[in-house]
Amino acid sequence: MNKKSICLYFQVHQPTRLRLYRFFDIGKDSHYYDDFGNRTNIRRAIQECYLPMNAILLEQLKAKKGAYKVAFSIAGSTLEMFERYAPEVIDSFRALADTGQVEFLCETYYHSLASLASQAEFKHQVVKQRDKIEELFGVKPVTFRNTELIYSDSIGAAVYDMGFKTMLTEGAKHILGWKSPDYVYSCAAQPKLNVLMRNWSLSNDIAVRFSHTDWDVWPLTAEKYVEWLRGAEGDIVNLFLDYEAFGIFHPASSGIFDFMRALPDAVLADGTMQFVTPAEAVKNHKSVGPVEVEDAISWSNVESDMTVYLGNELQQDAFNKLYGLTEKLSILGDPVLWADFGHLQESANFYYMGTQFFSDGMPRKFANQYETPYEAFINYMNILSDFIIRVNDAMAVRNER
Repeated sequence: MNKKSICLYFQVHQPTRLRLYRFFDIGKDSHYYDDFGNRTNIRRAIQECYLPMNAILLEQLKAKKGAYKVAFSIAGSTLEMFERYAPEVIDSFRALADTGQVEFLCETYYHSLASLASQAEFKHQVVKQRDKIEELFGVKPVTFRNTELIYSDSIGAAVYDMGFKTMLTEGAKHILGWKSPDYVYSCAAQPKLNVLMRNWSLSNDIAVRFSHTDWDVWPLTAEKYVEWLRGAEGDIVNLFLDYEAFGIFHPASSGIFDFMRALPDAVLADGTMQFVTPAEAVKNHKSVGPVEVEDAISWSNVESDMTVYLGNELQQDAFNKLYGLTEKLSILGDPVLWADFGHLQESANFYYMGTQFFSDGMPRKFANQYETPYEAFINYMNILSDFIIRVNDAMAVRNER
C-alpha cells in the first residue's frame, strides 16, 4: 500500500518597512526606508519565531534520520535583512540545509507582484533569487512558489520556461470545484509543469485557528490532527504555512511549539503517511490532470484572488505608475535605482492600501504602520514621486551624452 504524502512548506518573509515620507521630502531626500522599524520587526520575528522554530526543526530532522522533511521559501529581500541585522539566522537556516532534508524553493527576490506586470522583471527577480539561494545555502532551487502563491496558466507556463518543473499554489475552491487539492495536477498551458495545491482547510487549522479558544475543536493536538490528515481523500496533503504562525500569530504560550515538536512522531507512528518535499512529491505521485486557472489566484483572502493587492483604484494607480517605469529602468541599468525599484514592488506596499484583509486568514497587522489604506497610499505615492524624478533625471543625463 502506497503511503499518503505530507508536504510541509513554510513561507518566510518580512516586508521592508517604508519610512514616513512627506510631500516636502520629494526631490530632497531619497532614503525611503524605516531602518529602525525594519531592525525592530526582524529582531522580534527572530526571537519569537525563526530561531526557536529552526531549533525545533533541526532537532526533529536529525532525530528522524531522513523520515522528516520540510521546505522553505525565503525572499531575497528578507535574506538581505537577515544578513544586515541578524546573520545568526542565516546560520540556523544553513544548519537545516546541511541535514539534506530541507528543500529551498525559488520565488521573486523582492516578494513582488512582477509576474502580473512584466515578464522581463519577473524573470530578472527569479534568476536573482535562485542565485541568492545557491550562494547562501549551496543548493539550486528546482521548485517554484510565487509571491503569496500567485498563479495562473500563463504564469505557470513562464515558470516552466525558466527551468522549473513544479510550482505551488492555493487550492482555490472556485478553481477546483468538486475536485480535491490532495493530488498532483498539471498546468493547463504547459502540461509538463506539475502543480501542487494547498489544502487550505488543514493548513489554516494550524496557521489561523490553532490558538482560537472559541474554536469548537480547540485545543488542537498532534494526535487529533493526524486523524484529520489520515482522513484526507487524496495522495498528498499540502500544508503550506506562513512561518510567522509559529510564535507571532500564535504565541509560544498557545502551545504551538509543543505541537510542532509532537507532529513528526505522531505522523510517522501512524504508519500510513510519509513526509516529502515538493520535489519528491511529484516523483512519488503523477499528475491526475490539468487545472485551469485563467485569472490569477493567491492564498491571501477567502476569494483566493488578487483583490487584497489590486482590488481598488488606489492600488491600481500605484501599481501602474510603478511598473510604467520598467522600460526606462532597463535602459538605465542603474543598480541603485534597480534596488529601490525592487523594494517598491514588495507586495506588502499594495496590501496596506487594500480595504479587504484576510477574512479566512491572519492579516500581517504586526508589520503595518498605517492607520488607513489612504495613509498608506499617500506615503507610497510621495516616495514613488521622488523615485520618478530620479529616474527621469537619470534619463535626461543619459540623453545629453
